[in-house]
Amino acid sequence: MKLAYWIIAGLLAFVYSYSGVIKVIRSKDQLRPMMAWIDDIPLPLTRTVGVLEVLGAIGLILPPLTGFVPGLALAAAIGLVLVQVGAIAVHLRRGEVKVLGLNLGLAILAAVEVWLSTAWI
Repeated sequence: MKLAYWIIAGLLAFVYSYSGVIKVIRSKDQLRPMMAWIDDIPLPLTRTVGVLEVLGAIGLILPPLTGFVPGLALAAAIGLVLVQVGAIAVHLRRGEVKVLGLNLGLAILAAVEVWLSTAWI
Protein backbone atom coordinates (compact mmCIF):
# COMPACT_ATOMS: atom_id res chain seq x y z
CA MET A 1 0.00 0.00 0.00
CA LYS A 2 2.83 2.39 0.82
CA LEU A 3 4.61 1.61 -2.45
CA ALA A 4 1.44 2.45 -4.36
CA TYR A 5 1.16 5.67 -2.35
CA TRP A 6 4.68 6.75 -3.31
CA ILE A 7 4.25 5.91 -6.99
CA ILE A 8 1.02 7.89 -7.29
CA ALA A 9 2.31 10.67 -5.02
CA GLY A 10 5.40 11.07 -7.18
CA LEU A 11 3.36 11.24 -10.36
CA LEU A 12 0.85 13.71 -8.91
CA ALA A 13 3.59 15.83 -7.33
CA PHE A 14 5.39 16.09 -10.66
CA VAL A 15 2.25 17.04 -12.59
CA TYR A 16 0.95 19.53 -10.03
CA SER A 17 4.35 21.10 -9.39
CA TYR A 18 4.81 21.77 -13.09
CA SER A 19 1.25 22.97 -13.61
CA GLY A 20 1.26 25.13 -10.50
CA VAL A 21 4.60 26.78 -11.18
CA ILE A 22 3.69 27.76 -14.73
CA LYS A 23 0.39 29.23 -13.51
CA VAL A 24 2.29 31.31 -10.96
CA ILE A 25 5.20 32.58 -13.09
CA ARG A 26 3.86 32.91 -16.64
CA SER A 27 1.85 35.79 -18.02
CA LYS A 28 -1.65 35.40 -19.43
CA ASP A 29 -0.25 35.63 -22.95
CA GLN A 30 2.20 32.81 -22.24
CA LEU A 31 -0.53 30.64 -20.67
CA ARG A 32 -3.12 31.18 -23.43
CA PRO A 33 -1.71 28.63 -25.96
CA MET A 34 -1.97 25.77 -23.45
CA MET A 35 -4.92 26.98 -21.36
CA ALA A 36 -7.76 28.24 -23.54
CA TRP A 37 -9.82 29.08 -20.45
CA ILE A 38 -7.32 31.64 -19.17
CA ASP A 39 -9.37 34.62 -20.39
CA ASP A 40 -12.45 33.41 -18.50
CA ILE A 41 -10.74 33.24 -15.11
CA PRO A 42 -9.20 36.24 -13.34
CA LEU A 43 -5.39 36.05 -13.25
CA PRO A 44 -5.22 36.30 -9.42
CA LEU A 45 -7.50 33.24 -9.19
CA THR A 46 -5.31 31.39 -11.68
CA ARG A 47 -2.23 32.25 -9.62
CA THR A 48 -4.01 31.11 -6.43
CA VAL A 49 -4.85 27.77 -8.04
CA GLY A 50 -1.20 27.47 -9.06
CA VAL A 51 -0.03 28.07 -5.49
CA LEU A 52 -2.56 25.52 -4.21
CA GLU A 53 -1.31 22.96 -6.73
CA VAL A 54 2.29 23.44 -5.61
CA LEU A 55 1.30 23.24 -1.93
CA GLY A 56 -0.70 20.08 -2.68
CA ALA A 57 2.32 18.51 -4.38
CA ILE A 58 4.52 19.39 -1.40
CA GLY A 59 1.85 18.07 0.98
CA LEU A 60 1.82 14.69 -0.72
CA ILE A 61 5.56 14.24 -0.35
CA LEU A 62 7.02 16.03 2.68
CA PRO A 63 4.73 15.02 5.56
CA PRO A 64 4.97 11.25 4.97
CA LEU A 65 8.66 11.52 4.09
CA THR A 66 9.58 13.42 7.26
CA GLY A 67 6.99 11.90 9.57
CA PHE A 68 6.00 15.43 10.65
CA VAL A 69 2.18 15.73 10.69
CA PRO A 70 1.73 12.94 8.14
CA GLY A 71 -2.03 13.55 8.17
CA LEU A 72 -1.34 16.55 5.96
CA ALA A 73 -0.93 14.11 3.07
CA LEU A 74 -4.62 13.30 3.39
CA ALA A 75 -5.51 17.01 3.36
CA ALA A 76 -3.28 17.57 0.32
CA ALA A 77 -4.89 14.70 -1.59
CA ILE A 78 -8.39 15.98 -0.78
CA GLY A 79 -7.34 19.45 -1.90
CA LEU A 80 -6.09 18.11 -5.22
CA VAL A 81 -9.38 16.28 -5.78
CA LEU A 82 -11.15 19.61 -5.21
CA VAL A 83 -8.83 21.37 -7.66
CA GLN A 84 -9.84 18.84 -10.30
CA VAL A 85 -13.53 19.20 -9.48
CA GLY A 86 -13.11 22.92 -10.14
CA ALA A 87 -11.21 22.28 -13.36
CA ILE A 88 -13.88 19.87 -14.58
CA ALA A 89 -16.57 22.46 -13.81
CA VAL A 90 -14.71 25.12 -15.81
CA HIS A 91 -14.29 22.81 -18.81
CA LEU A 92 -17.92 21.68 -18.71
CA ARG A 93 -19.12 25.28 -18.51
CA ARG A 94 -17.02 26.07 -21.59
CA GLY A 95 -18.29 22.98 -23.44
CA GLU A 96 -14.81 21.44 -23.57
CA VAL A 97 -15.84 17.84 -23.04
CA LYS A 98 -12.98 16.49 -25.17
CA VAL A 99 -10.33 17.76 -22.74
CA LEU A 100 -11.86 16.22 -19.61
CA GLY A 101 -9.84 13.01 -19.83
CA LEU A 102 -6.76 14.43 -18.13
CA ASN A 103 -8.84 16.11 -15.42
CA LEU A 104 -10.84 12.95 -14.75
CA GLY A 105 -7.66 10.88 -14.63
CA LEU A 106 -6.02 13.27 -12.18
CA ALA A 107 -9.17 13.40 -10.07
CA ILE A 108 -9.28 9.61 -9.90
CA LEU A 109 -5.58 9.36 -9.02
CA ALA A 110 -5.98 12.02 -6.32
CA ALA A 111 -9.04 10.18 -4.95
CA VAL A 112 -7.03 6.94 -4.80
CA GLU A 113 -4.31 8.92 -3.04
CA VAL A 114 -6.88 10.04 -0.44
CA TRP A 115 -7.49 6.39 0.36
CA LEU A 116 -3.80 5.43 0.26
CA SER A 117 -2.80 8.36 2.47
CA THR A 118 -4.74 6.84 5.36
CA ALA A 119 -1.71 4.55 5.76
CA TRP A 120 0.12 7.54 7.27
CA ILE A 121 -2.45 8.44 9.90
